[in-house]
Amino acid sequence: MTIKNTFILAHPPIIVPEVGKGEERKARKTIEGFEKVAKIIASIKPETIILSSPHATPYADYINISSGEFGEGSFWNFRVPEVKMKIPYDNELVKKISELAEEKNIPAGTLGEQDDELDHGVLVPLYYINKYYKDYKLVRIGLSGLSLTKHYEFGKIVQKASEELSRKSVYIASGDLSHKLLPEGPYGFAPEGPVYDKKIGEIIETADFSKLFEFSPDFIEKAADCGLRSFVIMAGVLDSKEVKSQLFSLEGPYGVGYATGQFEVIGENNNRKFDKIYEEKEIDRVKDLRKDSDPWVELARKSLETYIRTNEKLKLPTNLPEEMTNTKAGVFVTIYKHGQLRGCIGTIEPVKDSVAEEILENAISSGTRDPRFPRVEESELNELVYSVDVLGEAEPISSLDELDTSKYGLIVTSGVKRGLLLPNIEGVDTPEEQLKIVRRKAGIYPHDKQTLERFKVVRHK
Repeated sequence: MTIKNTFILAHPPIIVPEVGKGEERKARKTIEGFEKVAKIIASIKPETIILSSPHATPYADYINISSGEFGEGSFWNFRVPEVKMKIPYDNELVKKISELAEEKNIPAGTLGEQDDELDHGVLVPLYYINKYYKDYKLVRIGLSGLSLTKHYEFGKIVQKASEELSRKSVYIASGDLSHKLLPEGPYGFAPEGPVYDKKIGEIIETADFSKLFEFSPDFIEKAADCGLRSFVIMAGVLDSKEVKSQLFSLEGPYGVGYATGQFEVIGENNNRKFDKIYEEKEIDRVKDLRKDSDPWVELARKSLETYIRTNEKLKLPTNLPEEMTNTKAGVFVTIYKHGQLRGCIGTIEPVKDSVAEEILENAISSGTRDPRFPRVEESELNELVYSVDVLGEAEPISSLDELDTSKYGLIVTSGVKRGLLLPNIEGVDTPEEQLKIVRRKAGIYPHDKQTLERFKVVRHK
């Protein structure tokens, strides 16, 4: 049975009266939206509620589905332990989703986490639903550091699994919006916050899910979003479906954005394959970018593509500029996919006989040996963008005052530990941020004895 109703719901514990103790009245519109959603779900009488929560256990490269017989939880973190619930899991549907994910090579399923405590991203929506309807089982899904398109693909799998089991289900994408709407709010204010919330409201009203893929990672970080990946899974559930959308509420009375809304399937529409639309746009964008690539970037691209496709290393071309073949330097090769980092490996000092050979080796390492990411697959090659940084000579500094994040990279050394951060990194705006990131990467503590060096780069993009 097709999932015909999906919902976006915020999850502020303060709207639970026992928690809010009167303060919940400031979020009246949000509560009214929850009441509407709860009554709609009660009228549907689903066998299963499938819910994705940003506060379920997250993994960098795996979408986890909670397992066990039951999910239990309470609002004890919010000093109301007596408000609690125990919901049976739909293990048959969990198993089917996991099997289909494995077939499609999507890293998702259960990681053996049994009877883990329900988080407030689950508890708040179910608190209101349980007022009107309780005869359901639960599938609880966590989010991950995987790409948005992977989350969208996972949503398609959730829909297919429900269809194959003829399960009468609804889907809830739990997630708050920006956490930076008001200077007096708990997280302060950022100009990106209200912009983000307005755009999400427009997406709910229009059901144009292509817009979910258009936020840059830097914008999302500055807006302090919570629910984007949850919303993208929901969009995947509705892949190829014509929907009627309703925005019930959009507000941020405490400085955090809350939205409630519904999407009801009213037919089929093969033009609404938003992951494919996005990927086609990205491929066209990458083609345009590659028209202006210089020999440094082209060598990095050809090196990785040759290795991925043939498992052999590219031989050094003979027509390269002398600047690449007659000089030595440390080189970092950075790979991006859909605007997000996909790999970055380099050498602080030269280990090869030329910059060109340094690029050949580091391009392969960036795509296959960066421990933060899975190996690049051949199907991704047309969507990758490359950057090559040739490092200048490092010079010691005694103070952060000698740094300019747009101009200088930073090297921090403490004994055998050494870390580096390139200059002009999106989202890194101060020397203090630069230093903090380098220390974290290298495992260097602030109290450790350490030396600082700065360096310039020649960046090829």
